[in-house]
Amino acid sequence: MDNSNPLPDELWMEEAIAEARKAEQIAEVPIGAVVVKDGVIIGRGHNLRETSLDPTAHAEMIAIKQASETLGAWRLTDCDLYVTLEPCPMCAGAILQSRIRRVVYGAPDPKAGCCGTLMNLLQDSRFNHRTEVVSGTLQEQCGALLTNFFRGLRKKSNEKAGTPNE
Repeated sequence: MDNSNPLPDELWMEEAIAEARKAEQIAEVPIGAVVVKDGVIIGRGHNLRETSLDPTAHAEMIAIKQASETLGAWRLTDCDLYVTLEPCPMCAGAILQSRIRRVVYGAPDPKAGCCGTLMNLLQDSRFNHRTEVVSGTLQEQCGALLTNFFRGLRKKSNEKAGTPNE
């Protein structure tokens, strides 16, 4: 076992959840991410697609960019990414390109997950880099953030339309 991150995965995931809550506070889909190197968070991000009107402003992309800026390097070979939702194809591509060592995610994404749900880009032998994947860390909390967020949106939509809540 690698001891470069002395805290258990759950504690780092709590940091990613804190980032997701920041997104939720500004009416963004609550997804959060942190990049950890040698037991220190070097990149943080939360979803900002609506706020920035940028389809690439996913939590992982923001955290990876910040980590690269912190290190002054694009290679994040000794870094681990913790994210509340399974990365999509774009984020999986950025993870591969940045050479992240390990991805730990909370909730699976049945619509866009590319770390094992729809496909597993991070461990495809055809690429020149493979990333270790750990799924299901604090899955209930991560999933509940998303479920509650979308439930709230549906409730608001129903109230505006004058239809009963489901």
